[in-house]
Amino acid sequence: MNRNIPLLEPDQNGFYGIYGGEAENPELRRAMNEIKEAFFEIIKDADFQREMTELKRSYTGRPSPLYFAKRMTEYAGGAKIYLKREDLNHTGAHKINHCIGEILLAKKMGKKKILAATGAGQHGVALASVSALMGMKCEIHMGQVDIEKEKPNVNKMKVLGCQVIPVAAGTATLKDAVDSAFKAYTSDLKNNFVALGSAVGPVPYPEMVQYFQSVVGEEAKQQFKDMTNRLPSAVVACVGGGSNAVGIFSAFLSDREVKLIGVEAAGKGLETGKHAATLTKGKFGTLHGFKCLYLQDENGNPCDAYSIASGLDYPGVGPQQCYLRDINRVEYHTVTDDECLAAFFSLSRKEGIIPALESAHAVAWVVKNAKKFGRDESIIINLSGRGDKDVDFVLSTACPQ
Repeated sequence: MNRNIPLLEPDQNGFYGIYGGEAENPELRRAMNEIKEAFFEIIKDADFQREMTELKRSYTGRPSPLYFAKRMTEYAGGAKIYLKREDLNHTGAHKINHCIGEILLAKKMGKKKILAATGAGQHGVALASVSALMGMKCEIHMGQVDIEKEKPNVNKMKVLGCQVIPVAAGTATLKDAVDSAFKAYTSDLKNNFVALGSAVGPVPYPEMVQYFQSVVGEEAKQQFKDMTNRLPSAVVACVGGGSNAVGIFSAFLSDREVKLIGVEAAGKGLETGKHAATLTKGKFGTLHGFKCLYLQDENGNPCDAYSIASGLDYPGVGPQQCYLRDINRVEYHTVTDDECLAAFFSLSRKEGIIPALESAHAVAWVVKNAKKFGRDESIIINLSGRGDKDVDFVLSTACPQ
């Protein structure tokens, strides 16, 4: 499909190495195959491409800028730091990129209702916004814990006309919201369309989300070349499910001189068990209809994932990230809650840019490691979202003077 990124072409059964694959449930597999067929047909349609391109420009505000963070560079004391400003997209994150594509697809398939789960709420707000734009019903499932943490985004979804379904089961966070959304989706496969918020799930979602998010990497690569006439030394993104990471990494996969760094949530510390470091501590298995690495207990059941960033507390990770780890194309590291919070305030006070807690994980890793690079080298951080949603929670947790 995307011949410029051959390392992330799945095989005919949707596998990236041993990861990915089709849904095991026959009824769900038929529904997924319907979406797959429609997706591959529609991306060849010139009218679809024109509509999507125009919405990216006039509704989302693409291209998002690439910004040289001069004061953060001085603060970190090493490589030059650039920010890919996905936080400036309409609705405040990269999520709008695949939401536009998925809802256009659902509408052209004749679906009546959009169903989804959200953690931090950015996917939910983006879906609610595009659903309102296109006259689609929208139902978002969200864990009760995340509803309390992310009230600004919950209120936005309600204002936009979306029905927010609280999920109190289990840990009342993202995994449980995904379980709830899939259950609702399968109750009416004819009229419902499930819009996954990351590059996870069975075929065709990992490849589909990658396709819609690849614009981030394509833009960043060209913008950096235009600014410097070279490639960056490294590209860094936070990793939960993997949508923002696969988006920006895609354009650089064949450029072996560019280091690709994924940053997971170490939460309260890897030794405490209170973390979401799937690629660091996960084991192979099947989760939500696809094969991946995920956090497991001694019986192979999904463990509770934890992160201060609601968008990272998923116990699994997309098949592309698992595969890229296995072939050693991407390095994966971890950042704790405390390091994330420090980076949140550093970027806010050095550059006047308030990052999402998810994105602050990537910022934290760069601040810690910038000195390992030469001052003539450069690092691009995918600033995947803005932190408006997190401000009240952060101020109630810790605010340095």
